[in-house]
Amino acid sequence: MCISDYGGEPFIINISEITKKNNNFRRALWIGEHLQLTLMCIGVGECIGLETHPNLDQFIRIEQGLGLVQMGENKCNLNIEKKVCSGYAIFIPAGKWHNLTNIGNVPIKLYSIYAPPGHEKCTIHRTKADEEH
Repeated sequence: MCISDYGGEPFIINISEITKKNNNFRRALWIGEHLQLTLMCIGVGECIGLETHPNLDQFIRIEQGLGLVQMGENKCNLNIEKKVCSGYAIFIPAGKWHNLTNIGNVPIKLYSIYAPPGHEKCTIHRTKADEEH
C-alpha cells in the first residue's frame, strides 16, 4: 500500500504495518473533519520536540522503538516521565507540554491521532528540520 494522504473518505488499513513502513519524520495519512492520523519516524537520539497544542487532544501509539515521554503544565515543569516502547499508548490533553525522545537503538515508529486536525492535508516532513522550516 502506498503511504499518502487518503483524505476524509472511509479508510481501512493495517495501522501497525503501515506505521512500520513509514520513514518520514511526519506524514499525514488521513485527515477528516474532526480528527487526523499522522505517521512518524523518530531517529535514534532524536525527539519530536517540546510542544503544546492548546486546542487539540493527541493520542500516540508506539509500534517500534524505545522512548522517553515527558509531560507537564509548562515547558519548565515536565513532572511526568515514562519510558515507552512498542505497544504503549500516550494520551496528551490539550494544553499539556510534551516531548518524546528516542532513547533506543532503532527508529521509533508511531502513529498519532489529533482531534481536531493539527496539520494541513498532505503534510510530509521527511526530517525534523523540514518541519522547522
